[in-house]
Amino acid sequence: MTTSAPPEPAQTEETPTPSPKAGRTAFVVLGLCFALSVLGRGLGESFTVFLKPISDGFGWDRSEIVSIYSLTALAGGLAAPLIGRLFDHSGPRAVFALGLLLLGSAFTAAAHAQALWQFQLSIGLCVGIGIALIGNVPNSILLGRWFGKKLPTAMAVIYSATGAGVLILLPGSQLLIEAIGWRSAYQLFGAVVFILLVPLALLPWRLFAAGAPHITKPIADEFAEDVWTLSRALRHHAFWALFSTFFFTAVGMYAIAPQVVAYLIDAGFAPLQAATAWGFSGVVLLFGMLGVSALDGLIGRRPSVLFSYAVSIAGILMLWALQFWPNIYLLTGFVVCFGSMIGSRGPLLSATAMKIFRGKRLGTIYGTITIGSGLGSALGSWSGGVIHDLTHGYDAVIVLALISVVIGMIPFLVVPALRT
Repeated sequence: MTTSAPPEPAQTEETPTPSPKAGRTAFVVLGLCFALSVLGRGLGESFTVFLKPISDGFGWDRSEIVSIYSLTALAGGLAAPLIGRLFDHSGPRAVFALGLLLLGSAFTAAAHAQALWQFQLSIGLCVGIGIALIGNVPNSILLGRWFGKKLPTAMAVIYSATGAGVLILLPGSQLLIEAIGWRSAYQLFGAVVFILLVPLALLPWRLFAAGAPHITKPIADEFAEDVWTLSRALRHHAFWALFSTFFFTAVGMYAIAPQVVAYLIDAGFAPLQAATAWGFSGVVLLFGMLGVSALDGLIGRRPSVLFSYAVSIAGILMLWALQFWPNIYLLTGFVVCFGSMIGSRGPLLSATAMKIFRGKRLGTIYGTITIGSGLGSALGSWSGGVIHDLTHGYDAVIVLALISVVIGMIPFLVVPALRT
């Protein structure tokens, strides 16, 4: 496996300056990507609230019900390279519209599901691919055309959409379930998503896809001849370092995340209190995302990322303690530490990948790297459910999470390309 990077492209003599109109359009694109991410991640994470009523209603084991969540992550991860390729070929309108169409169909079908395989197909596979179609891969590529060197900050805003979606849809889902039942709640989700397809299709996507001239023109000039291909990226150490960081971090975080609400209820908290507490992680996530991205500019990538891992580990330890001492102080500490860092590394990893592998095939390469996140999320959530069923507790789940998170940060200790 080669560790040599491709030759630096020649610099252009003049770089176009940004115009006020381009600046305004950039923030419109950022707001649109944020809204789509809020919708996608919120709908995906809402399953943590639906988990218990669906499981109780059908009498399924934890591992069976968590397999649905695992398939969501797996499907999204495996679809990422194809989504990147579709974006490169057909542009954002087709990608985002297909995502909403798939999500609306999936939730409508889930409202009438009677068997586990039907949930696995709808909420698992279809929702997973739908979230990926309106998620981080297409958003990263699109925002890269508008924000250039400021992409880490823009991506911090987008990644914080996970928290905003959790904050809005977790307690909202719990209230809907209590008021109209989980089937009607899913039916309502599907109807809302279908309605959103209309305004999405009418947006000026040709303008949005063009990007800011002061960013896209220099890149086009520098990369008139492609430097990176997927096959070349697969032979570079930075590709596998990013892949492994995505994978092991996702295993650690998602071994816990799908079961947080159920864990808190088992620890003695009321269902709405548990859902609201975990939903509040959406507030602190925004500060965590922006904080870690700001640290990146102040102290560098490696110390910023390592700090985020240390805070995550502290949050996991507080969660473990909650089963013995369920109190508001530990709960607050867990939500602040774990919740604020659950995706804080994502913007920095995305920016690193786009800096190293930029070019005409960036969508395909970046999408392939993020398979690691999908595989890790799937394995972590599925393993967490199986371990809970085998041990009838959460201690082994938390040990798995801690070990995986520690392994996930190792590339930032040993791989120079991830430090800048």
